[in-house]
Amino acid sequence: MQTVHNKNVQNQFGPRANAYVTSAVHSQGQDLVDLAELARKHAPQHAIDLGCGGGHVAYTMAPHAARVTAADLSADMLAAVAATAKSKGLDNIETVRTPAEKLPFADAAFDFLGCRYSAHHWQDIEAGLREARRVLKTGSTAVFIDCYSPGRPLLDTHLQALELLRDTSHVRDYSFSEWTNMLFHAGFGISTVRTWRLRMQFEVWTERMATPPHYVQALLALQAGAPAEVKAHFEIEPDGSFFLDMLMVEAVAK
Repeated sequence: MQTVHNKNVQNQFGPRANAYVTSAVHSQGQDLVDLAELARKHAPQHAIDLGCGGGHVAYTMAPHAARVTAADLSADMLAAVAATAKSKGLDNIETVRTPAEKLPFADAAFDFLGCRYSAHHWQDIEAGLREARRVLKTGSTAVFIDCYSPGRPLLDTHLQALELLRDTSHVRDYSFSEWTNMLFHAGFGISTVRTWRLRMQFEVWTERMATPPHYVQALLALQAGAPAEVKAHFEIEPDGSFFLDMLMVEAVAK
């Protein structure tokens, strides 16, 4: 089952690698500014961008690290990251193709980890977090950035339906409490958590993933027909645009 899911992830993201490299949502944000400051503070010898996608975490960490490994399932994504790193003059970034749940690295191989907008695609997030802990030296910092579920069933069901219709490789947006519990059980202590809201412009959001037209229509119908509580929480606009809840967790490998 995991092999089938991993193939779906690759099929979804491979053809859209360049779109994620250039995406404003993925290439900008205060979270990247904060991540850069953490990388500067810790000055890692070897950092890992876990589930690198378009590579924006790797590009952010590279000026402050001796080495950066960008790890991802998609060969096309990794090729785009390697080309972009070269164009930016970041010659300390290497790429490795791997699932998050089974990393081909030795124990304690890294002393800093960044993971952004990736974990909601993992087939087994608990295994992925355990692997993240395994490859980190004790006392090292890990930063996880992702969208999260509001937790309440009505809101959660709407969010997961939206995500799956837009991208069939979606697994789950986890709640705040799920994130903290999973990190604790994987061997991390939590230092700080920051949350914010991020606007998803509907047309850009669906075009970036090349969502099929019949799914786009289903998404628009879902947004238009949502209960008042759902529309209020996600601030759904007439064109289907909405706001996602985001979190940034700074954790320490125990």
